[in-house]
Amino acid sequence: MSSQKIEPLRFIPFRKSDVVEMCLAKGGLDKAQRQQFRALYRLIERHFHLEFHERVESLKDSFAHINPDADTLKVDLPSTLPIDCEPFATQLSSLLEKANFERIDEQTLQLALSRDSLFKVRLAVDMHDFADVLLYARGKQEREETLSTLFGLRKQTIRFINYERVAIYIRLNEHLDIDRQKQFNLQPGGIVLKLFKNVPEADLEMLFPNTEIRMRLIDKVLIGVPAAISGGIVISTKLGGTLLLLASLFGFWLGLHNQPVELDKAALIALFAGFGALGSYLWKQFNTFKNRKLKFVQSLTQNLYFKNLDNNAGVFHRLIDDAEEEECKEAILAYYFLLTSERKLTKPELDGLIEQWFKEKWRCTINFEIEDALHKLKKLGLVQENHDGYLTATALEQAESQVRSSGL
Repeated sequence: MSSQKIEPLRFIPFRKSDVVEMCLAKGGLDKAQRQQFRALYRLIERHFHLEFHERVESLKDSFAHINPDADTLKVDLPSTLPIDCEPFATQLSSLLEKANFERIDEQTLQLALSRDSLFKVRLAVDMHDFADVLLYARGKQEREETLSTLFGLRKQTIRFINYERVAIYIRLNEHLDIDRQKQFNLQPGGIVLKLFKNVPEADLEMLFPNTEIRMRLIDKVLIGVPAAISGGIVISTKLGGTLLLLASLFGFWLGLHNQPVELDKAALIALFAGFGALGSYLWKQFNTFKNRKLKFVQSLTQNLYFKNLDNNAGVFHRLIDDAEEEECKEAILAYYFLLTSERKLTKPELDGLIEQWFKEKWRCTINFEIEDALHKLKKLGLVQENHDGYLTATALEQAESQVRSSGL
């Protein structure tokens, strides 16, 4: 696979408590100020936790009407939400953005659907089974892996794009074909919400609930060539006498010759032995095909088992935690760098300073969300921007009271 340009991560791949200590290790604050900064961090953390608690309650209310795993009874009251997936899908998209996931566009998905899987199977997905699909990913990286080919005699190193996290939301078509429902155990109008880890871009189709396994050309050759060879052997050794006997019978019945064919005991045994050999051969080839396909199904199932992180309601609970972490990290980083800067900074300068620090100190290339970070800090009263575009951080001595007065 040709090398692709990987965009910097929006996701900050460190825990928020580690980010605080990473900042403090940079210097710029005395011992007393470091303690004040940690206390402010806890206050900011609590602020976002309460904010996202309201969000998760709203998500729970929206999802309750479409939850396929619900164990509570539905209450039919005028005040309850109608059975409608749109409010939940909208809230989910917003939450994924907050958690720094990025939507996988239609072109990327179609490219994945057209490629063979990295674990040596060909997968097919019928998108007509779905009424709505949301596919988001976070942590796009280029990886390298060595695969065995030619029955292990040859090693091949491939490079591929891998997603650290992939979230998928699907609303199934209301008018699903009955056969499709039975084949894939799909519920018309049903919901599928899942979160996966370590998904190669070429394997995105394996995440869909209606994935079908198809034979690749190499698989057809591996089955077809031995079948043709063994078939020729069966015909020449086992079916030779039977074919001659049948040819004589049909020739007599069609009037091609006048000499009758005697079906004595030996002839009948030869006839049935030939048909038995043919039936045994065909059954063996059918089982060979079936077993190879079963092997692929097991490979797919095992692969998904270890990649699956969460399902349905568990997904947005995990995403809420991720989003809360990202919001907190962005606010802390922007505030600390402004607080410890020896000069006033503009928005682009602050953005570049943080990104450069991650790249040089922590060997991590990120695309820091400066607009989002400053929006949060202004809302908390921790940063001011003058008419020239220069930013100033609120002093630590007043920061705590500012966060409290912002609505905590």
